[in-house]
Amino acid sequence: MALNRDALRTKMTNTVLLIEDEPDIRDMLNFALSRAGFQVWESDTAEDAMRKLDGLLPNLLIIDWMLPGMSGVELARRLRLDTHTASLPIIMLTARGEEADKLKSFDSGVDDYVVKPFSPRELIARVRALLRRVGTPEDGLLENSGIRMDLNAHQVTINGEPTKLGPTEFRLLELFMNHPERAFDRAQLLDRVWGRSVYVEERTVDVHVLRLRKALKPFGMSQHIETVRGVGYRFAPE
Repeated sequence: MALNRDALRTKMTNTVLLIEDEPDIRDMLNFALSRAGFQVWESDTAEDAMRKLDGLLPNLLIIDWMLPGMSGVELARRLRLDTHTASLPIIMLTARGEEADKLKSFDSGVDDYVVKPFSPRELIARVRALLRRVGTPEDGLLENSGIRMDLNAHQVTINGEPTKLGPTEFRLLELFMNHPERAFDRAQLLDRVWGRSVYVEERTVDVHVLRLRKALKPFGMSQHIETVRGVGYRFAPE
Protein backbone atom coordinates (compact mmCIF):
# COMPACT_ATOMS: atom_id res chain seq x y z
CA MET A 1 0.00 0.00 0.00
CA ALA A 2 1.63 3.25 -1.12
CA LEU A 3 1.75 6.02 1.51
CA ASN A 4 0.99 9.60 0.60
CA ARG A 5 3.43 11.43 2.88
CA ASP A 6 1.77 14.83 2.37
CA ALA A 7 -1.52 13.37 3.62
CA LEU A 8 0.18 11.67 6.55
CA ARG A 9 1.77 14.90 7.66
CA THR A 10 -1.65 16.50 8.19
CA LYS A 11 -3.82 13.57 9.26
CA MET A 12 -2.45 10.94 11.58
CA THR A 13 -5.49 10.26 13.72
CA ASN A 14 -6.95 6.75 14.03
CA THR A 15 -4.20 5.28 11.88
CA VAL A 16 -3.31 1.60 12.27
CA LEU A 17 -0.40 -0.22 10.62
CA LEU A 18 -1.46 -3.85 10.08
CA ILE A 19 1.48 -6.23 9.64
CA GLU A 20 0.10 -9.59 8.49
CA ASP A 21 1.42 -11.88 5.75
CA GLU A 22 -1.79 -13.85 5.10
CA PRO A 23 -3.79 -11.90 2.47
CA ASP A 24 -7.21 -13.22 3.53
CA ILE A 25 -6.70 -12.23 7.18
CA ARG A 26 -5.19 -8.90 6.16
CA ASP A 27 -8.12 -8.07 3.87
CA MET A 28 -10.67 -9.10 6.50
CA LEU A 29 -9.06 -6.99 9.22
CA ASN A 30 -8.57 -4.04 6.88
CA PHE A 31 -12.27 -4.11 6.02
CA ALA A 32 -13.35 -4.36 9.66
CA LEU A 33 -10.99 -1.64 10.89
CA SER A 34 -11.93 0.69 8.03
CA ARG A 35 -15.63 0.24 8.79
CA ALA A 36 -14.88 1.09 12.41
CA GLY A 37 -13.38 4.42 11.32
CA PHE A 38 -9.68 3.62 11.23
CA GLN A 39 -7.26 4.44 8.45
CA VAL A 40 -5.34 1.25 7.71
CA TRP A 41 -1.83 0.92 6.34
CA GLU A 42 -0.63 -2.56 5.41
CA SER A 43 2.62 -4.50 5.41
CA ASP A 44 3.18 -8.20 4.76
CA THR A 45 6.69 -8.38 6.26
CA ALA A 46 8.52 -6.86 9.21
CA GLU A 47 11.07 -5.36 6.85
CA ASP A 48 8.39 -3.53 4.85
CA ALA A 49 6.83 -2.28 8.09
CA MET A 50 10.17 -0.87 9.26
CA ARG A 51 10.55 1.02 5.97
CA LYS A 52 7.11 2.57 6.43
CA LEU A 53 7.88 3.47 10.05
CA ASP A 54 11.08 5.23 9.03
CA GLY A 55 8.96 8.30 8.29
CA LEU A 56 5.84 9.42 10.10
CA LEU A 57 4.08 7.14 12.52
CA PRO A 58 0.63 5.56 12.88
CA ASN A 59 -1.28 5.60 16.14
CA LEU A 60 -1.02 1.84 16.69
CA LEU A 61 0.53 -1.36 15.30
CA ILE A 62 -1.11 -4.75 14.88
CA ILE A 63 1.62 -7.35 14.33
CA ASP A 64 1.28 -11.03 13.47
CA TRP A 65 3.78 -13.21 15.34
CA MET A 66 4.55 -15.62 12.46
CA LEU A 67 5.85 -13.31 9.76
CA PRO A 68 8.22 -14.47 7.02
CA GLY A 69 11.81 -13.49 7.74
CA MET A 70 11.87 -11.44 10.91
CA SER A 71 9.18 -12.58 13.37
CA GLY A 72 6.63 -10.26 14.90
CA VAL A 73 8.24 -10.72 18.32
CA GLU A 74 11.64 -9.66 17.00
CA LEU A 75 10.05 -6.70 15.19
CA ALA A 76 8.37 -5.55 18.42
CA ARG A 77 11.67 -5.87 20.28
CA ARG A 78 13.50 -3.76 17.71
CA LEU A 79 10.79 -1.09 17.70
CA ARG A 80 11.01 -0.76 21.48
CA LEU A 81 14.78 -0.18 21.27
CA ASP A 82 14.38 2.63 18.72
CA THR A 83 13.53 6.06 20.16
CA HIS A 84 11.54 6.87 16.99
CA THR A 85 9.10 3.99 17.57
CA ALA A 86 9.57 3.10 21.25
CA SER A 87 6.24 4.57 22.42
CA LEU A 88 4.04 3.07 19.68
CA PRO A 89 1.16 0.93 21.06
CA ILE A 90 1.46 -2.67 19.79
CA ILE A 91 -1.07 -5.52 19.65
CA MET A 92 0.30 -8.98 18.82
CA LEU A 93 -1.75 -11.52 16.83
CA THR A 94 -0.83 -15.17 17.19
CA ALA A 95 -2.11 -18.73 17.22
CA ARG A 96 0.16 -19.39 20.23
CA GLY A 97 -1.95 -19.32 23.37
CA GLU A 98 0.36 -20.90 25.92
CA GLU A 99 1.42 -18.86 28.95
CA ALA A 100 5.10 -19.06 27.99
CA ASP A 101 4.32 -17.63 24.55
CA LYS A 102 2.31 -14.80 26.06
CA LEU A 103 5.15 -13.97 28.43
CA LYS A 104 7.64 -13.99 25.56
CA SER A 105 5.37 -11.66 23.62
CA PHE A 106 4.99 -9.22 26.51
CA ASP A 107 8.74 -9.39 27.21
CA SER A 108 9.30 -8.13 23.66
CA GLY A 109 7.38 -4.98 24.56
CA VAL A 110 3.87 -5.51 23.18
CA ASP A 111 0.92 -3.92 24.97
CA ASP A 112 -1.76 -6.51 24.22
CA TYR A 113 -2.01 -10.06 22.88
CA VAL A 114 -4.86 -11.57 20.83
CA VAL A 115 -5.01 -15.34 20.20
CA LYS A 116 -6.29 -16.70 16.88
CA PRO A 117 -9.02 -17.40 16.05
CA PHE A 118 -10.64 -14.17 17.19
CA SER A 119 -13.51 -12.01 15.99
CA PRO A 120 -12.80 -8.66 14.29
CA ARG A 121 -15.12 -7.05 16.84
CA GLU A 122 -12.90 -8.29 19.67
CA LEU A 123 -9.79 -6.91 17.99
CA ILE A 124 -11.42 -3.52 17.37
CA ALA A 125 -12.48 -3.39 21.02
CA ARG A 126 -8.86 -4.13 22.03
CA VAL A 127 -7.58 -1.42 19.66
CA ARG A 128 -9.96 1.17 21.09
CA ALA A 129 -9.17 0.20 24.67
CA LEU A 130 -5.42 0.46 24.04
CA LEU A 131 -5.74 3.84 22.33
CA ARG A 132 -7.74 5.13 25.30
CA ARG A 133 -5.09 3.77 27.66
CA VAL A 134 -2.24 5.54 25.90
CA GLY A 135 -4.24 8.73 25.43
CA THR A 136 -4.71 8.74 21.65
CA PRO A 137 -7.95 10.56 20.80
CA GLU A 138 -10.38 8.43 18.80
CA ASP A 139 -12.52 11.41 17.82
CA GLY A 140 -9.56 13.33 16.42
CA LEU A 141 -9.73 16.04 19.09
CA LEU A 142 -7.01 17.18 21.47
CA GLU A 143 -7.78 19.73 24.17
CA ASN A 144 -5.63 21.08 26.96
CA SER A 145 -5.28 24.44 28.74
CA GLY A 146 -7.79 26.14 26.46
CA ILE A 147 -6.11 24.90 23.26
CA ARG A 148 -8.29 22.66 21.10
CA MET A 149 -6.98 20.79 18.05
CA ASP A 150 -9.28 19.16 15.51
CA LEU A 151 -6.85 16.77 13.82
CA ASN A 152 -9.32 15.71 11.14
CA ALA A 153 -10.23 19.26 10.07
CA HIS A 154 -6.66 20.47 10.73
CA GLN A 155 -7.95 23.40 12.79
CA VAL A 156 -6.84 24.97 16.07
CA THR A 157 -8.94 27.12 18.37
CA ILE A 158 -7.78 28.83 21.56
CA ASN A 159 -10.46 29.65 24.09
CA GLY A 160 -12.94 29.31 21.24
CA GLU A 161 -11.10 31.63 18.83
CA PRO A 162 -9.58 30.16 15.64
CA THR A 163 -5.87 30.57 14.96
CA LYS A 164 -3.74 29.66 11.98
CA LEU A 165 -0.70 27.41 12.21
CA GLY A 166 1.64 26.28 9.49
CA PRO A 167 1.70 22.53 8.82
CA THR A 168 4.97 22.00 10.72
CA GLU A 169 3.81 24.06 13.70
CA PHE A 170 0.56 22.08 13.69
CA ARG A 171 2.45 18.78 13.85
CA LEU A 172 4.70 20.11 16.62
CA LEU A 173 1.71 21.19 18.70
CA GLU A 174 -0.03 17.85 18.08
CA LEU A 175 3.03 15.95 19.32
CA PHE A 176 3.41 18.19 22.38
CA MET A 177 -0.27 17.95 23.33
CA ASN A 178 -0.30 14.19 22.86
CA HIS A 179 2.54 13.99 25.41
CA PRO A 180 2.05 16.78 28.00
CA GLU A 181 4.99 17.31 30.35
CA ARG A 182 7.26 15.06 28.28
CA ALA A 183 10.50 16.69 27.20
CA PHE A 184 11.65 16.03 23.64
CA ASP A 185 15.15 16.72 22.44
CA ARG A 186 15.69 18.16 18.99
CA ALA A 187 16.62 14.84 17.41
CA GLN A 188 13.40 13.28 18.68
CA LEU A 189 11.35 16.18 17.33
CA LEU A 190 13.03 15.84 13.95
CA ASP A 191 12.20 12.12 13.84
CA ARG A 192 8.60 12.49 15.00
CA VAL A 193 7.60 15.65 13.11
CA TRP A 194 9.74 15.75 9.98
CA GLY A 195 10.45 12.02 9.59
CA ARG A 196 13.81 10.35 9.25
CA SER A 197 13.77 10.34 5.48
CA VAL A 198 13.98 14.15 5.45
CA TYR A 199 17.31 15.82 6.18
CA VAL A 200 16.80 18.88 8.36
CA GLU A 201 19.31 20.57 10.64
CA GLU A 202 18.51 20.55 14.36
CA ARG A 203 18.46 24.35 14.53
CA THR A 204 15.40 24.21 12.22
CA VAL A 205 13.49 22.84 15.19
CA ASP A 206 14.20 26.04 17.14
CA VAL A 207 12.88 28.14 14.24
CA HIS A 208 9.57 26.29 14.12
CA VAL A 209 9.17 26.26 17.91
CA LEU A 210 9.64 30.04 17.81
CA ARG A 211 6.95 30.29 15.12
CA LEU A 212 4.60 28.16 17.21
CA ARG A 213 5.15 30.39 20.23
CA LYS A 214 4.49 33.50 18.13
CA ALA A 215 1.18 32.01 16.96
CA LEU A 216 0.17 31.27 20.55
CA LYS A 217 1.41 34.56 22.05
CA PRO A 218 -1.59 36.77 21.12
CA PHE A 219 -3.76 34.38 23.14
CA GLY A 220 -1.41 34.36 26.14
CA MET A 221 -0.50 30.70 25.50
CA SER A 222 3.13 30.85 24.42
CA GLN A 223 4.33 29.93 27.91
CA HIS A 224 2.93 26.42 27.48
CA ILE A 225 5.80 25.60 25.08
CA GLU A 226 8.63 25.43 27.57
CA THR A 227 12.34 25.21 26.93
CA VAL A 228 13.94 22.43 28.97
CA ARG A 229 17.52 23.52 29.51
CA GLY A 230 20.02 21.02 28.19
CA VAL A 231 17.29 18.86 26.63
CA GLY A 232 14.80 20.52 24.27
CA TYR A 233 11.13 21.43 24.59
CA ARG A 234 7.89 20.28 26.21
CA PHE A 235 4.23 21.21 26.52
CA ALA A 236 3.43 22.43 30.05
CA PRO A 237 -0.32 22.41 30.81
CA GLU A 238 -1.87 24.89 33.20
